[in-house]
Amino acid sequence: MDYGHLNNILILFSAAVAVIVLFLRLRLPSILGYLAIGVVMGPFGLGWIRDIEYIRAFAEFGVVFLLFTIGLEFSLPQMVRMKGAVLGLGLFQVLLTTLGTATVAWYMGFSTESALIVGGVVAMSSTALVIRQLTDQVELHSRHGRNAVGILLFQDIAVIPFLILVSIVSSTGSEKAFILIAQALGEGILAFIMILSVGRWVLRPLFRGIAKFRSTELFTLTALLVALGAAAITHQLGLSLALGAFLAGMMLGETEFRHQIEAEIRPFRDVLLGLFFITIGMLLNIRIFLDQWPTVILLLTLLIFFKLVLITGLCRIAGWNNAVSLRTGLVLAHSGEFSFAILTLAYTAEIFPADFTQSILAAILISMGLAPIIIRYNDGITKRFFPKGAVQSRRAIREKVRDTAKDLSHHVIICGYGRIGQNIAHFIECEGIKYIAMDLDPVLVQNAIKAKEPVTYGDAASSHILRAAGLERALAVVITIDDLDAALKILYRVREENTDIPVLVRTADDSQLETLQQAGATEVVPETLEASLMLSSHLLISLGIPISMVFARARQIRRERYSLLHQLFPGED
Repeated sequence: MDYGHLNNILILFSAAVAVIVLFLRLRLPSILGYLAIGVVMGPFGLGWIRDIEYIRAFAEFGVVFLLFTIGLEFSLPQMVRMKGAVLGLGLFQVLLTTLGTATVAWYMGFSTESALIVGGVVAMSSTALVIRQLTDQVELHSRHGRNAVGILLFQDIAVIPFLILVSIVSSTGSEKAFILIAQALGEGILAFIMILSVGRWVLRPLFRGIAKFRSTELFTLTALLVALGAAAITHQLGLSLALGAFLAGMMLGETEFRHQIEAEIRPFRDVLLGLFFITIGMLLNIRIFLDQWPTVILLLTLLIFFKLVLITGLCRIAGWNNAVSLRTGLVLAHSGEFSFAILTLAYTAEIFPADFTQSILAAILISMGLAPIIIRYNDGITKRFFPKGAVQSRRAIREKVRDTAKDLSHHVIICGYGRIGQNIAHFIECEGIKYIAMDLDPVLVQNAIKAKEPVTYGDAASSHILRAAGLERALAVVITIDDLDAALKILYRVREENTDIPVLVRTADDSQLETLQQAGATEVVPETLEASLMLSSHLLISLGIPISMVFARARQIRRERYSLLHQLFPGED
C-alpha cells in the first residue's frame, strides 16, 4: 500500500495546529490562517506540497458540508422576519454587483457567461468571517449587523445558481448556456420538491427511529449519509453537489433534530473547510502576483470601493441613515469563501485565463485579509466620515430611551427582551413594579411598542443608554442576554455607573458563574441548575415534604452557589 501522501498530510496538520493557535491568539479569523498555510506551503510557495489534486478533491466536501449546515439554519419563518434585509438589500446587492461587474468584464472581452461568473465572484462576502467578527464585537444584533446578516443570507442562497452556471459552462461551453441554465433551474426545482417530500415523509421518522438507539455513532453516520446522498442526487441530475447538500439541510432544518445534526456535522465541516481554504491558498502564484501587483491592487481597490459604495447606497435607499448604511457597507466590502468556491471550479475548468485567475485570486485573498481590520474599526471609520450622523443616530436612540424612562423611578432595567425578559416583565408588573426593557431586535421592539409596552431599541452596553434608562433611579438591573461577551460588557458599564445596584444575570449553565460574579454580578442564575432545583422542589412537595422545608433547602442551595448540584458523575457525553 502506498503511504506517500502521509508525510504531506502530517505537514499540513502540524502547520494548521501551529498557525491556527497563533491566529486565535491574535483574535484573527482562522480562515486567514488556512489561506496563509496554503500560500506558504503550496507549489508556488516553499513547494513542500506540490501534488494538491488529491487534497482538493477531498477538500471540496468542506463546501458541501458548509452548505448543508447553512441549509439547517435556513427557514421560511426566518426569511419572513428578515424579508427587508434578505429579499430587499440582499437581492439588489447580488443583482447589481453581478450585473455591474459582468458589464465591465464583458467590455474586457469575456463571454457573457464568463462575465456573469466574474460577477458572482465579486458579489459574495464571507459569512464565516463576518459572523465571527460581529459576534466578538457584540454587533451581530445591531442595525448594521442585522442588515449584513440579511444580505449574507441571500448571498448564501444565490451562490447555487452561480455554481450551476460554472458547471454548465465548463461541460458544454458557452453555446446554449442560458437554455441549459433554465433547464438546470427546472431540474433544481424538481430536485427540491423530491428531496423536500422525502424529508417530510421519510427522514423525520428515520431520525426518530435512529435516536431511539441512543448511539452517537449511528446518528452521525445517518446524518452524513443524508447529506452526501442528497448531494449525489443533484450531481446525477447534472447539478452541483453543494445544491443537494443545501436542500438536505433545509429539509432537516425543520425537524427537532436540527441542532444535534449540526453539532455532529460541524467537526467534519470545519476540518474539511479548513483543507478547502488551504488548497485555495496553494493556487496563488506569488511570482505572478509580484509581476502583476499593479493589476492586483487595482482589482482590490475596485472590489472594495464598488461594494462599499453600492451597499451603502442601497441601505440609504432602504431608509437607513448615513452611519448605519456606511457601517453595513464596511462590514461587507470584501470577498468570501464562496468566491473561492466559484473561482476554484472556474479555474479547474479553465474558463478564465491563468493570469486573470491569479490576479483576482490575489485580490480576494488580500480583501479577506483586510476585512477583519475594517470590520473591527467600522465604528471609528464611520465617525470620521459622518461624525454628525453617528452622533445624531446615537442621540436619537438615547432620546427615545430617555422619553420611555422619564416618568420611571424605583424601576427595573431589563437588558434583553426575549422570552425570558418578557416573562420577567410580566411577573414584576403583576407586583406593581415598573420597568424599562431594551433590545437590539428592531422587529421585536416594534411589536412591543405597538402593544404599549415600555420597551425601546438600544444597546445596554452603552453608558449613555444606561443613564438615559434611569440607572441612578433604578432598583435593579436584569441581564437576560444569552451571550457571555455581551453580558460582561453590560455588567462592566453598569458597575462603572453604579457600584451598589443589584444586577442579576441569566446564563445557560454554570460554566461562567465565577467570571460573572467577579465582574460584579449580584446573582447569576444558571438555567440548567434552576431547572434541576425547581423540578426537585416540586418532587419533594409531591412526596409530602413540607413546603417550608423545601423552600429552606432551595434557599440554602442558592446561598451556597449551587455547590450541591455540582457533584456530578460524568457520563458518555
